[in-house]
Amino acid sequence: MNNEINWFNDVVKDWDQESLLAAQQHQAQLTKPPGALGLLEDLAVNFAAMQTVVKPELEKIDICIFAGDHGITEENISAFPQAVTAQMVENFIHGGAAISVLANQLNAQLVVIDVGVNAEASDSDKVLNKRVVDGTANFAQQAAMSKTELLSALNVGRELAELAAKNNTQLFIGGEMGIGNTTSATALAAAELNLQVQQLVGPGTGLDSDGVTHKRRVIEKALALHQAHSIDSLTRLQYFAGVEIVALVGAYIRCAQLGIPVLIDGFISSVAALYARSINQQTPNWFIYAHQSHEPGHQAILKALKARPLLDLNMRLGEGSGAAMAVPILKHAIALHNNMATFEQAGVAEKN
Repeated sequence: MNNEINWFNDVVKDWDQESLLAAQQHQAQLTKPPGALGLLEDLAVNFAAMQTVVKPELEKIDICIFAGDHGITEENISAFPQAVTAQMVENFIHGGAAISVLANQLNAQLVVIDVGVNAEASDSDKVLNKRVVDGTANFAQQAAMSKTELLSALNVGRELAELAAKNNTQLFIGGEMGIGNTTSATALAAAELNLQVQQLVGPGTGLDSDGVTHKRRVIEKALALHQAHSIDSLTRLQYFAGVEIVALVGAYIRCAQLGIPVLIDGFISSVAALYARSINQQTPNWFIYAHQSHEPGHQAILKALKARPLLDLNMRLGEGSGAAMAVPILKHAIALHNNMATFEQAGVAEKN
């Protein structure tokens, strides 16, 4: 197995320090008190270092929605049936989903990738068929996937990151769709961070309090069942993840290696970011965290990642929607950095 995953250990691309310094010096000359734009200044300067320029751009945005089904739905842990995954894939490509609307507003390229939907494959050319499994196994009873399936799903994410690089993408947003995937993400987070499930479990698609209690018990039993096998991050992904989550992990790692900034969405995407960091510790240098999800476990994940989300809108939709909402902030930060006048240009006296 190790020989097949050597690419995960490839060096993550460094920021360009000369561009970083030049961008900082440019910021210091703009007609405002130093630091007055707060985090917006940091965002713009960081993009400059990532793009190896003084004045960065943000025009080419890729949104990749990875879709997969979960065998854990057999345990009645979701308010919606598994069939919704395939139905939402069609909704994405026909423009009816939240992320479809937001991608259109941002003029971003939206790609939907079937990594493991348990239904007949879509006949639309707008869906990229990279199916690894017809849904994962029920991890309350066995490993969610085999080692071979794990590696294949990771490579799907790698392939999409490499495609983004070929398209000169300036920002990568990964989204997910899969009924049951908050259950999977909660199990992954609890196992990785050694936290109690009670601290992390939430309503997902809309469970009531009894449903959340049942969900917690299912996850706790599954964690106990697989405790002997839960020895490292890759094995935990194999036992508890959905293939769409694994694909996100692969995409995040490869984006960092290729020098593509990644805007991380909510709870599930942040769990994928957590695992990307565990596998390759330098990957978070290329991560920007979009928002604080309303899912209870997200705050613990962000704390573990030492992340500072840009927004808190009480959202918990997933599918990359929270990340898309944060894009205008990044665009504003870059526009201010690039287009504000310097003190010399404006004829304004600088601070003594």
